[in-house]
Amino acid sequence: MKLYSGPLSLFSRKVEIALAEKGLSYEREMVAFSQTEGYAPKHPAVIAANPKGQVPVLVDGDLALFDSTVILEYLDEAYPEPPLMPREAKARARCRLLELTADEILLKPLSRLMYRTEPESPDPIRRRQLDDEAARAEQELAGMYRLVEQKLEGPYLCGGFSIADVAMVMSVMYSLRLGGPRLDAVPELQAWYERAIGRPSVAAVVTEVTEADRLLSRPVGQDSSGGGRS
Repeated sequence: MKLYSGPLSLFSRKVEIALAEKGLSYEREMVAFSQTEGYAPKHPAVIAANPKGQVPVLVDGDLALFDSTVILEYLDEAYPEPPLMPREAKARARCRLLELTADEILLKPLSRLMYRTEPESPDPIRRRQLDDEAARAEQELAGMYRLVEQKLEGPYLCGGFSIADVAMVMSVMYSLRLGGPRLDAVPELQAWYERAIGRPSVAAVVTEVTEADRLLSRPVGQDSSGGGRS
């Protein structure tokens, strides 16, 4: 099994967490990335497997997959123990919706914070526009955190640790590393987050992303433990 990943690819890191939770052996190849050029030059194996030319790409024998959701569902079907999805149909559907919430709904405001790690714009008007958009995005994220907190079922979002937690912990962690809202106002969600990043699979990713930021990103003054900007 081989995974094409990226040092700051949120969706690749989801797959890494799932592989670690499953205890699966695999080879990882990090594709080239910079804050100025993005993922360039495009890796030929990634282009061949994914029409979007994006990581993650997972190769398992003669099967090549892209899209983190497709990959996580494949891993849970092909390697069912330990499970990362509930067994009952309605619970599985709720779990999928929470993963989608993290990947698509939280990602929309989260993406408006990403400029903070990129080279600073030389245009002061553009900088103010970006800061204003980020302030609105932080308010949106804070509201979404309250809604996600209501979805907790026991220690995790779907009872046991699941693909919903994998996706959500990555979105929250990336928000925090980009100076997003603190979790103090949502204590149950903060407790969930601390449990999640305490798992060895997630802790390893947090450590690697922090180091990748040190090497590749403009400093933000982040605290991925849940405290937000310092």
